[in-house]
Amino acid sequence: MVNTKRVLFLCVGNSCRSQMAEGLLRNLDPEKFDVHSAGYMASGVNTYAVKVMAEIGIDISSHRSKVVDEYAGQSFDCVMTVCDESQHGPCPVFVGEAGRQFHWPFDDPAYATGSEAEVLGVFRRVRDEIRARLERFLEQEKAGE
Repeated sequence: MVNTKRVLFLCVGNSCRSQMAEGLLRNLDPEKFDVHSAGYMASGVNTYAVKVMAEIGIDISSHRSKVVDEYAGQSFDCVMTVCDESQHGPCPVFVGEAGRQFHWPFDDPAYATGSEAEVLGVFRRVRDEIRARLERFLEQEKAGE
């Protein structure tokens, strides 16, 4: 029997980075992780995030943007903040029980400007950066077993 680890991804609005990270980790190792995401505020799931995830076969269209307070009193094995505090305000803080906490700063693609193709390019880049970081995380998790 596989021990399922609870993971929470946090960012400011729970609209892009944390949603993509949630979808990616669920897809990369669905048996080992119980994955959630939230933000300092709930600002809806960004349609560009949905689109770039669909491009790689991951459907996050049914995801719901959540506030970190929804997880108050819960415990997680890992909590990852995926926001860049220098850009658009502070990252949310999880005050519940967390076995390990990580800070992985990624650009916020919600602030991308330009043509639709340029904005999508930023979303794809951030998605791919998150996927690469998660793949390294999974390698480290496997090595630590």
